[in-house]
Amino acid sequence: MAESLVGDLTPLDNVPKPEKSRRERTTMTFLTSSLLAAPSTNVGDAGAQINAAWEEYEAADTLESKFVHDVDKLELLLQMVEYERRGEGSVDLGEFVHVAKGIQLGEMKVWCREVLRERKAFWEGKGIVPSHVGDVEKILAEEEKEKEKQKERERDVEGEEGG
Repeated sequence: MAESLVGDLTPLDNVPKPEKSRRERTTMTFLTSSLLAAPSTNVGDAGAQINAAWEEYEAADTLESKFVHDVDKLELLLQMVEYERRGEGSVDLGEFVHVAKGIQLGEMKVWCREVLRERKAFWEGKGIVPSHVGDVEKILAEEEKEKEKQKERERDVEGEEGG
């Protein structure tokens, strides 16, 4: 909701995180306390409920809020790949790849890696090495490390059961 007035600020906009938060909080207070709390709206405590949901999202402490943050990041990566495809190899938006590092939940990491694999295949099909390919390789390599850790845990469990 805050983005409707503040705009969708990204790290490339060079707006410090505290300033971005201040702008968004001010906007949410305006929207939920002023507009949605007006007696003429007959919406009851909708403003307070929306503000509480936004505060939960901002705190990023709950599973739901982490999921929404991850969806936001994944959506940015999907847009990046879509715009690159539309540009047929003339547009490289690799500067947004870093967003993938912030994805927290395992299931979302799987989807993120799939998007990055699709991006890699697209550029390979064009015979072009895109920017930030090293970042992509690191993210994809993390998957292999996680698989190895899982195999180790399974071997440990089998060893405990057999021993």
